[in-house]
Amino acid sequence: MSEAEKKTEQDWKKILTPEQYRVLRQKGTERPFSGQYEKNVAAGTYVCAACANLLFTSDTKFDAGCGWPSFYREAAKGNIIETDDFTLGMKRTEITCARCGGHLGHVFDDGPKETGLRYCVNSVSLKFIPDSR
Repeated sequence: MSEAEKKTEQDWKKILTPEQYRVLRQKGTERPFSGQYEKNVAAGTYVCAACANLLFTSDTKFDAGCGWPSFYREAAKGNIIETDDFTLGMKRTEITCARCGGHLGHVFDDGPKETGLRYCVNSVSLKFIPDSR
């Protein structure tokens, strides 16, 4: 049973802030250039704010200029699920946490040459853990 299946929406509301709940559970989005990690350049890892699943590392973060933290590679295969998203009258690829099902953002094919991908993520969906060195 997944973490999402174990928790009710009431459980999530108790665990998450209202903004985290809106984004992670209701597929919301934070305003561009408003997130706490958009300009973060410290070394460390980014985990899911809801369940602490490892999602990204700082060495794959780049400034895409889009207003949200952007990464060109997920930290571990299988920790992020990609799903077609046809909302807003266009086709995009939604990314969610594989452990808890939380909405993270979207992935686009306009990233740097390393992968050509840009994982565009809501800061509120993330928790940053700085390197201890």
